[in-house]
Amino acid sequence: MDTDDIDKQSAAVSAMAGAWPVIDTLVGGTFAMRKAAKAYLPQWPKESEESYAERIGTAVLFPAFVRTTEVLAAKPFARPIKAENVAKAVEGMFDNIDMLGTDLHAFAGQIMLACLRHGLHGVLVDTPNAEGVKTKADEKKAGIRPYFTHYPAASILGWRAARNADGEFLTQLRLLEEVIEPDGRFGEAVVDQIRVLEPGKWEIWRKAKAADGTKKQWELYKSDVNTIKVIPFQFFYGLREGFGVGKPPLLELAHMNVEHWQSASDQQTILHVARVPILFAKKLGPKSTISVGAKAVTKTENEAAELKYVEHSGAAIEAGRQSIHDLEDRMREVGAELLTERQGEVTASQVNSEDEDNRSTLQKIVEEFEDSLEGCLKLMGLWLGEASDPEVEMFKDFASADMAGKTGDLLMGAVDRKMVSRQTGLGQLKRAGVVPHDLDEDEETNRLSAQADADLKDEEARIKLLGANKSL
Repeated sequence: MDTDDIDKQSAAVSAMAGAWPVIDTLVGGTFAMRKAAKAYLPQWPKESEESYAERIGTAVLFPAFVRTTEVLAAKPFARPIKAENVAKAVEGMFDNIDMLGTDLHAFAGQIMLACLRHGLHGVLVDTPNAEGVKTKADEKKAGIRPYFTHYPAASILGWRAARNADGEFLTQLRLLEEVIEPDGRFGEAVVDQIRVLEPGKWEIWRKAKAADGTKKQWELYKSDVNTIKVIPFQFFYGLREGFGVGKPPLLELAHMNVEHWQSASDQQTILHVARVPILFAKKLGPKSTISVGAKAVTKTENEAAELKYVEHSGAAIEAGRQSIHDLEDRMREVGAELLTERQGEVTASQVNSEDEDNRSTLQKIVEEFEDSLEGCLKLMGLWLGEASDPEVEMFKDFASADMAGKTGDLLMGAVDRKMVSRQTGLGQLKRAGVVPHDLDEDEETNRLSAQADADLKDEEARIKLLGANKSL
């Protein structure tokens, strides 16, 4: 391997990376946008550095991109993830999938948010170093078990892949890592390293000074073999464009959010100018005296003299305000488009047998996500020597969720009018998300009975109290 190129992004990664800076800055909020300064808020011609510093120091970001991605990323997790055909040992790890206390549901939610923002995310299914471990008991005692690790898009430097009957698979992968190590008694040092994975083995590379001490070079720091003969890594996508290649589905919203940042700054500036009227004096003469204030008097001997305040007409302010509102409406529309059901490119026979004709973009993203998550769970089983073919199902019926309130009212009305049974109504309420999907009907019936008994006792006590008051 040419070590001079080990930290270089591949062509595919470099092409994707062009979209990430604006997204990272928006995610960083107002502080990050101010720090980026002229990259996203240009300095006006002839505007002084002092005026520009004041302008950017008062600008505040409208977090449309961040909030939209948060809301959309949460939708597929309105129900717990269903995982079937999973190795028993793997299922027992769901409550702590990353060995940091994060359960599978929460971990997957973090991946989805990253995918909707950057378009790509990676998960390494790894195990701790097993030096000195000889038995299963030793493994359990030492905590040797597979776990998930996040790899954001920017940490994926490049890969090589091959194809077989099952599809494409990795033959090499380079990941950029940041490790924190002790430095002295109380300090710490941040060390950059590159993990290189190939089927059945891995290497860690770090920079070290050359023999002459003039230049740091990448050198092999550590290496070992794996007990599985595949690279235990899985790509997750926003909009999948190819193996390992994803596009941020809301990139245009990010650019519109930057436009809003600039327009809001302009509006704030013009409001500041408009709120401070300008005192205009005409033909006062050299001997005139001007005093400004509630009890001040201005004197002049010129009858044609004029003194007045000049104020902004407000037309530009209203135009700017309306432009910002229009932009906010367009941003909402762009965010909502991921939930809009679209006509797919299918034949008439396919329309009759599939839901391909009305899937939204977010539904398609979730379906790809399910496949990637299945791959991760399969890798966990592989580490444990337990072959499995996991099936993951996530919530995708977003249209029914949006209609949950109306659906609940309709179902309750149908149950009251004896048009459907209580069991049917409860089942549909679960599907619509009005009540928890795992609600136990027998337990709920007991609760209703106990509540009715308590209400009856309260009513008897109230009647008894009223009778006592009448007797007085």
